[in-house]
Amino acid sequence: MSHATHSPPSLLERGKFALGMARSLVVYWRPGRQRGLQQLYGEFLGPGDLAFDIGAHLGDRTAAFQALGSEVVALEPQPRLFRWLVRLMGERRGLVLMPLAAGPEEGEAEIAISVANPSVSTLARQWRERIGRDNPGFRQVRWERRVRVTVTTLDALIARFGVPRFIKIDVEGFEAEVLAGLSQPVEALSVEFVAGALDVAHACVQRLEALGDYRFNAIQGERRDFLWDEWRSASQARDWLEGGAGGLASGDLYARRQPTPPFGGTP
Repeated sequence: MSHATHSPPSLLERGKFALGMARSLVVYWRPGRQRGLQQLYGEFLGPGDLAFDIGAHLGDRTAAFQALGSEVVALEPQPRLFRWLVRLMGERRGLVLMPLAAGPEEGEAEIAISVANPSVSTLARQWRERIGRDNPGFRQVRWERRVRVTVTTLDALIARFGVPRFIKIDVEGFEAEVLAGLSQPVEALSVEFVAGALDVAHACVQRLEALGDYRFNAIQGERRDFLWDEWRSASQARDWLEGGAGGLASGDLYARRQPTPPFGGTP
């Protein structure tokens, strides 16, 4: 159960939130976007598959997964955003919507909410404290409110729902902590990367290396095409991140597990 740690939102905060929601609706639900997302995720998901959407926001990825015929477990810990997620997605079949965060262990944690920019609300305190300094795009972002939220783990979700074919993780600097709660490889997943905090994505690559043999690719910002013709090794992905991720402001790093060769065979 989520509960606010401060007074009810003021009229000004409500106005800021309404504007932030309007921006998100324009960005994530603009005409044609769903078609592009379905083309992208069709490489990873199909009918009867299971997907986890960690940091579902307004459910644009959840909708794309569901349209491909997949079952979806979607997590969004922000109370007001979760109500919007239910409003937008609650009538669709094959979805489980949960007002939870994911992290390294089950329990509770504090999420810092940006009223004007709810898409950058975060559980990652150190990330929040440095991102405005290290990324000009975050200079004007303020996190005015704090809410205690319930935290689950990917392992706990797997124990309840099964092993997903794909996991999308977009949690504003908390991606490595989410992966710390995963103890087995999955077929494919994505994590967000942001300039000024590329060490988070680097830690995600290291974690995935420990879980299995993965190859990596990247997508710039909200585009839906991969940067590289050939998927890269973990060491190549780390080198790219250490070199500044090609100067990109943000995007998503995708990981795809390599098939296990037959016994006695070669990779």
